[in-house]
Amino acid sequence: MECSLWFAFETIEALKTVRASSLVDEVQSSPNKMAAVKDIVTLVLDKDHKTTVTVHLHGATVLAWKAQGKEIIFLSEGAVYDNKKAIRGGIPLVFPSFGPWELGPQHGFARISRWKLEKKPEKDDSGAMTAVFTLNDNKDTRKMWDHKFKLTYTLYLTEKTFKTTLKVDNTGKETFTFTTLLHTYFRTDDVTKATVSGLQGLEYVDKVHGDGKFTEDRELVTVAGEVDRAYAGVTGGGKVLMEKANLPDTVVWNPWVDKAKAMGDFRDDEYPSMLCVEAGHVATPLSLGAGQSFTGSQTLTLMDE
Repeated sequence: MECSLWFAFETIEALKTVRASSLVDEVQSSPNKMAAVKDIVTLVLDKDHKTTVTVHLHGATVLAWKAQGKEIIFLSEGAVYDNKKAIRGGIPLVFPSFGPWELGPQHGFARISRWKLEKKPEKDDSGAMTAVFTLNDNKDTRKMWDHKFKLTYTLYLTEKTFKTTLKVDNTGKETFTFTTLLHTYFRTDDVTKATVSGLQGLEYVDKVHGDGKFTEDRELVTVAGEVDRAYAGVTGGGKVLMEKANLPDTVVWNPWVDKAKAMGDFRDDEYPSMLCVEAGHVATPLSLGAGQSFTGSQTLTLMDE
């Protein structure tokens, strides 16, 4: 099943641009950030570094997507790179559980596990850059969640488009259930001027208001305070078009003032600079039998002015 929505943000021309090499230098220079060059994988589409994707092997977390010189993804200046804590910003991968999890850390273990670079960045016949990352079950994951699996995360980069595809394989003999999500942080100059369309008429669970269920009546969803909503079954002006396949649900999140102050890896003044619009399968768990697989993807496209 495919669906789409729009994310619009103000003054895209003013967005901070970051070269992949500069990002690596920044990550290594701060005393509380312990990333090394070996932790960073970069997809570079052009020799001028105007279109790039930067990935950290901790969680296979996308740290940056720059399209035609414009940085689209938000990465907190307070993010910690200790290969233990989830990285605050970018596109963390949620698996096998979205939200608080009685068996392990919130949002599961995929975003705090060391992934393998299965296929180094290279251009395909169409000129697009691709790279593949994998995560297999291990003693640490089985302590929390005793199932055998393989996750395959494929990145596909063109001049204006960035596609991320997650495949889940059940490599064991028993059925398991899971939820999953691509926790994308978008950069914006002023979140109060950002809009998300494609959600009108959908039911959502509002975590800010006691997990109450409501129906979205706005054509353009805006943010004027803390928001944490999970929209079920998204079917869809803007600047970025998000197209989704097999990821029917969408979470919209911004911590706002108080939550921002409570997070140690997020600067107090950063909440106006980001908005999470997250594609996932979270409203109802997925079930995979032995030998079965699931594939979901999102395609982000920078639209012309």
